[in-house]
Amino acid sequence: MTVFFVETIKNTIFAAQFKTKNMAVKIRLQRHGKKDSAFFHVVVADGRAPRDGKFIEKLGVYNPSTNPATIDIDFDKILDWVMKGAQPTDTCRAILSYKGIMLKKHLLEGVKRVL
Repeated sequence: MTVFFVETIKNTIFAAQFKTKNMAVKIRLQRHGKKDSAFFHVVVADGRAPRDGKFIEKLGVYNPSTNPATIDIDFDKILDWVMKGAQPTDTCRAILSYKGIMLKKHLLEGVKRVL
């Protein structure tokens, strides 16, 4: 009886870990340009695809070579992907935070109740 109970608790905890939004879709940077003058496209891609490989949609351009860095992104498209659950990489998260997309997502979601 206790073995069955312990297994049920383990399965419940295991299932609870995967209730968060874990999509295989990532918002990340795709490198372009010459050796010492790179610029990046902000793209939505499958998490398993290579860095400069196949992507789903191009969302903008980031050029760190200019002073200050140039960030030209489509706010509405990126917000739509983030609200669907696409996970930005660390660098993209910093860029999106700078542009206010992460704040907008936070305000649109509101306070979520945990049951």
